Amino acid sequence: MLEQQRSEGSPSTRAGASVAAWGQDVRTGLVRFCRSKPLGAAGGIITILLIIMAILANVVAPYQPKESLGRENVHLPPQQGHIMGTDHAGRDVLSRVIHGARISLYVGFGSVVVGIALGFILAVLTTYAGGIIDLAFQRLVDSLMALPGLIIALAIVAVLGSSLQNVIIAIVVGMLAPVIRTVRSQVLTTKELDYILAARAIGASPLRLVFRHITPNCMAIALVVATYYLGLAITIEASLSFLGVGVPPDVPSWGGMLKRAAEEHVRTAPWVAMFPGLAIFVVVFGFNLLGDALRDAWDPKLRGR
Repeated sequence: MLEQQRSEGSPSTRAGASVAAWGQDVRTGLVRFCRSKPLGAAGGIITILLIIMAILANVVAPYQPKESLGRENVHLPPQQGHIMGTDHAGRDVLSRVIHGARISLYVGFGSVVVGIALGFILAVLTTYAGGIIDLAFQRLVDSLMALPGLIIALAIVAVLGSSLQNVIIAIVVGMLAPVIRTVRSQVLTTKELDYILAARAIGASPLRLVFRHITPNCMAIALVVATYYLGLAITIEASLSFLGVGVPPDVPSWGGMLKRAAEEHVRTAPWVAMFPGLAIFVVVFGFNLLGDALRDAWDPKLRGR
């Protein structure tokens, strides 16, 4: 009996029980989320499928994205063996769409992680500092918001050149101003709440107020904004590639496929443009559905709706 009590009360047993309880809570939360937000669950499924397709592109794709199947296979319509047809060089469109998901995921997540993190830090620090620092910084933000993000991205890529890294830099600069303005509004509301004023009154340091109280209560809005900008980043990357200033032409991307199809083959082979455009639409739509559901779930004002 004593040995059984010891085994039940051992640290490893308690740790296993806590992990099992956490897993049960996660499963319960996911089931509740899927039932209350079915459209958000659909967006989450699309996001997961995009990630899996990008990671396993070399396994899932039936052909290599740059592999030409010969002149006799140029502009084949969708058929058995080529579900999405072939393009002007005899390359399988399905394989290029699958590998294009890897480019979209890399650009989308890379730009969003850097842009949201940088914008969040700048917004929290300058807004809490207030005074002349916040005033001067917001005038800089106003100047950035005077131009659309796509125009800023076009200018930056035109100066730096076409590459994946330059596209990410351009998208980050274009999204900074709206992200900072959105997070700033949340920080302004949070810093005037009673518990923040009470913590300041009892002598809490500015660092503790920022990192212990303000930042955690602004994370939800940052995550919701991130899901929105995932779709927007993919759209901007496709737009830059479509305009010829995005990723290099030899890299399979959805925007580059649309550019080539729009130049020569919209009427003779419409499937070359239709499937990459459909991929962009489905992915961006899925991100937006997921973002709306997360906003409703995490915003206390909308949680009951």
